[in-house]
Amino acid sequence: MPAPESPAHDTGLPVSRVAVITVSYGSSGVLDGFLASVPAASASPVAVVIADNKPEGADGVRDLAVANGAEYLPLAGNPGYGGAINAAVKNLPPTVEWILVSNPDLVLGAGSIDFLLTTGDSNPTIAAVGPAIVTKNEVYPSARSIPSLRNGIGHALFANVWLGNPWTKAYRKDSQYEAIRRDAGWLSGACVLVRRSAFESLGGFDEMFFMYFEDVDLGYRLGKSGFRNVYEPAAVVEHSGAHSTESPSESARMIAVHHESALRFLGKKYSGPLLWPVRFVLGIGLSIRSAVLKRRSGHH
Repeated sequence: MPAPESPAHDTGLPVSRVAVITVSYGSSGVLDGFLASVPAASASPVAVVIADNKPEGADGVRDLAVANGAEYLPLAGNPGYGGAINAAVKNLPPTVEWILVSNPDLVLGAGSIDFLLTTGDSNPTIAAVGPAIVTKNEVYPSARSIPSLRNGIGHALFANVWLGNPWTKAYRKDSQYEAIRRDAGWLSGACVLVRRSAFESLGGFDEMFFMYFEDVDLGYRLGKSGFRNVYEPAAVVEHSGAHSTESPSESARMIAVHHESALRFLGKKYSGPLLWPVRFVLGIGLSIRSAVLKRRSGHH
């Protein structure tokens, strides 16, 4: 007697090696463009899942999912970006080998998924592949080295007051590599193709990171486990920037969350009682930077 099918098999998703997962939080205004770009991004059908962290909002996300043949996954209580991705991955059919994690305010370039997939399939040690992310006609530094305490403290203290400081340069070191495929310490979670088996072997995203640095942490853990994070500039996606937070209070809150996540990651990487003085100094540096950015955002 055959085993009963899991709920994931009843979603109506196409049989595919690749699933595109995006997270919505009142994102109906940008989802149309994102969903419309998916078919041209791959020559083969791909499954699409919209994890909705604000399902109580009457913004038509469910209707957009239905109209575009995507699975709609409402999530109560807003588990955060990583938590939403984890929930969606658990519901995928077993045919899915690769997961494209993507923000909803992106437009995928023609063939971009296939370029990423070809690179990922070229070597079993490659667990994550990131595209060139274009924002306002410039390539965003989406493939970076893992933050260290030295670079983290220097970047935290001087990134916004000394633009050419060596610590920020060492952390980003990207502009000269924009057109070159290369290994990176981590790849931006705004758009990244991840090998499902590797992702699941690590337990997915660390849900202690509600927002920001969950992608840094994933890249770091993949590297520690012997996997590679590869930047593939042949794949191009465009970030519309239309889904940004505009109110000063929300901007200030996001700044605070970003710096809390940065401190959490470096505290996790450099744990142990002997390093508490350095973590203390880092916390002070991040607090100063957060205060400067809040003031610039107009929140006092």
